[in-house]
Amino acid sequence: MAGQQGGDRGGFGSRIGFVLAAAGSAIGLGNVWRFPYTAGQHGGAAFVVIYLVCVAAICVPVLFAELAIGRASRKNPVGAFASLAPGSWWPAVGGLGVLTGFAILAFYSVVAGWTLGYLGRALLGTFADPLTHEQSVALFERIEGAGIIPVLLTAGFLLLTALVVRGGVEAGIERAAKILMPVFFVLLVAMAIRAMTLEGSAAGLAFFLKPDLSKIDGGVFMGALGQAFFSLSLGMGAMITYGSYLSRGDRMPGAAISVALADTVIAVLAGLIIFPTIFAAGGDPQAGPGLVFVVLPSIFGKLPAGFLFAIAFYSLLVIAALTSTVSLLEVVVSYFVDERGWRRERATWLVTFACFLLAVPSALSGNFLDWQSILFGNYALTIGAMLICVFVGWRWGIPAAVEEIGRGGAPMPLAPLWGLIIRWIAPVAIAGVLIYIVATGNYM
Repeated sequence: MAGQQGGDRGGFGSRIGFVLAAAGSAIGLGNVWRFPYTAGQHGGAAFVVIYLVCVAAICVPVLFAELAIGRASRKNPVGAFASLAPGSWWPAVGGLGVLTGFAILAFYSVVAGWTLGYLGRALLGTFADPLTHEQSVALFERIEGAGIIPVLLTAGFLLLTALVVRGGVEAGIERAAKILMPVFFVLLVAMAIRAMTLEGSAAGLAFFLKPDLSKIDGGVFMGALGQAFFSLSLGMGAMITYGSYLSRGDRMPGAAISVALADTVIAVLAGLIIFPTIFAAGGDPQAGPGLVFVVLPSIFGKLPAGFLFAIAFYSLLVIAALTSTVSLLEVVVSYFVDERGWRRERATWLVTFACFLLAVPSALSGNFLDWQSILFGNYALTIGAMLICVFVGWRWGIPAAVEEIGRGGAPMPLAPLWGLIIRWIAPVAIAGVLIYIVATGNYM
């Protein structure tokens, strides 16, 4: 596989490096934090069934589309659309992706900072003894509440992210992914096995794995589609950017399916950790976003060697968050390297500093963080993915995309069906998510 592609741009040194880095982008807090609490709020196993259908039928085709745009153009999101549709307004869609990635990184780094705070608490033995619910709430308020602590945690996490990205694609992002992702997976499997052997865990397994199809309704479908869509990092330029570093000699279909499969397996493993643990300790699976930061801390002390369980779990969250923040920062850095001619070192540090300035209000105010999450993590992301489908289906063209996907000797499987999904089914489904969000105020 091609390494450096000229200038400061770089490229992945191996196919496995691409798969691990792209999977790391998709695998984040959305898998370990958001997926379990969303499943808990939408009926457990019934939600999981619809989620898996959405990933296979809609999200994987959109993933193919984004990777094809990136590899065909060898550019960042703005340059990609300018290259494939010169003289048109389409580069604005790429610009939306870069802006969305930057804004998501700003508030995502705040939540990622919380994971550092909780890992520090776990290492200090805070979770060795049982915490009351009130104590757990107070701990969360100290870590995420207004003050210098969340600002410092955010700065620390952005610094870690910048140190990876400044190393370049092969020496920084790929090398980090090759270390972090295997460690992440081993920890996850070990924790899932431990959770499933806890006394009382069977009820949690039944809740997560035995679907009650009567619970499926429009809300469950839209929640599952939204979670699948956001989980795979679609619509914000990350997969276009990573696709641009993919060699034309590599087989894209296998790589794309590997990324989607890894993302889905991780989400399911996270459920196999959290739900058996929650039920074993008599917790509430419908606790919502507080499941990881409020409910679980009050449970660790009740488990055998619970403080070790806490250290492993929050280590998982830190790794998951870091692999995602790296991809978000890379989207913006690649724009300045490609379009503005900046050196990678300069682009990395200036973008990181600007992102920190935008992150400070979110670190100091939960309301500002919620506003950023709604505007960019829901609306901008959704609109961007829908426009990408329209671009591939109606502007660039299905034949050109299929040809690009098939480079490297692996023809596009089920090409006519894929074209139908990209042209009609995916845009309508994504528009449905957007309409549902607006109509119900359920921001998932």
